[in-house]
Amino acid sequence: MESIRAQSVVKSFGNTRALDGISLEIDPGELFFLLGASGCGKTTLLRCIAGLETPTSGSIFFGEREVTKMPPHKREAAMVFQSYALWPHLTVGQNIAFGLEERKVPRAEIKQRVAEALEMVQLGGFGERAIDQMSGGQQQRVSLARALVVRPKCLLLDEPLSNLDAQLRVEMRREIRRIVKENGLTGIYVTHDQEEALAMADRMAVLTRGQIGQIGTPEQIYRTPQSAYVAHFIGETNLLAGNAIEIKYGYMVVETAAGRLTGRISDSNWSPVAGDAVQLSIRPEAWRLQDTEGENALAGTIVERSYLGQRIQYWIETAAGCQQVVEMNPHVIHEPSTAKIVLHARHDDVVILKP
Repeated sequence: MESIRAQSVVKSFGNTRALDGISLEIDPGELFFLLGASGCGKTTLLRCIAGLETPTSGSIFFGEREVTKMPPHKREAAMVFQSYALWPHLTVGQNIAFGLEERKVPRAEIKQRVAEALEMVQLGGFGERAIDQMSGGQQQRVSLARALVVRPKCLLLDEPLSNLDAQLRVEMRREIRRIVKENGLTGIYVTHDQEEALAMADRMAVLTRGQIGQIGTPEQIYRTPQSAYVAHFIGETNLLAGNAIEIKYGYMVVETAAGRLTGRISDSNWSPVAGDAVQLSIRPEAWRLQDTEGENALAGTIVERSYLGQRIQYWIETAAGCQQVVEMNPHVIHEPSTAKIVLHARHDDVVILKP
């Protein structure tokens, strides 16, 4: 179990700066996610941590050791790739043993450690199977076992579940988190799947254009995004434009095209004053459809709806723009019509952002 620290890391490819001075620290035993849109720099950062790329400038530390220019095999980190990268002509056991053989580990110890690694990923007894006899989920477990068998302190995962179907991805989420925690590993996981990150991460960093947009726990990132980019990237949200009016009872009152709405400022280091342009982020599930009076009333008409079993999505046209609304386990389904309907959102569910 070891901390990992990136300090002012820059990585350039020609005239393209993939990483632009990134600094972050990952605690020992933490499962930390790097996520963002394609081209944001998350995989480049992971490869710099793994030693597969050398930063143009800046430093990387494992614990107190600087490993910036250290070769990958000396870093005590193991990597799991999106493509599994398994040898098709070798058995499951031979694939797992490959790294130990390269390290000249005695044959008897290799056999023992391969068996232990198979048990860790719940594939005990599968050592003699051919790779093409294993399902996609099983092959991903073999890839994990191959990484674990070298007894790394850090486990680096580059979109390891993207090739699996939806149900297998859900099962493997729990499995990977269990493996990291039970084996006392520090894990860094790259993904563009927001739901995966929310379900698995201890903390996460959202990257944009080679920089860190925000670092926090899943709840912090989802409930209190500090920019419109982060709010949009993690889940879905409604963004409304407005102008600050005043602070009242600890909340900011904002004038929008549909009237006044009240919410909380997400960034404690930012204090908008009266007249400043702001944005409001309201999650679809934060809106409530109700006839009674409530906080932050917004009138509109339902223009579209989509029934999804356990939830229903509405698109409601308002003076402040079209709002997406999600109701869970709905007992009443509203149909699109010209009838007025009123939305409400609690003050705590309206997040005020810089424009």
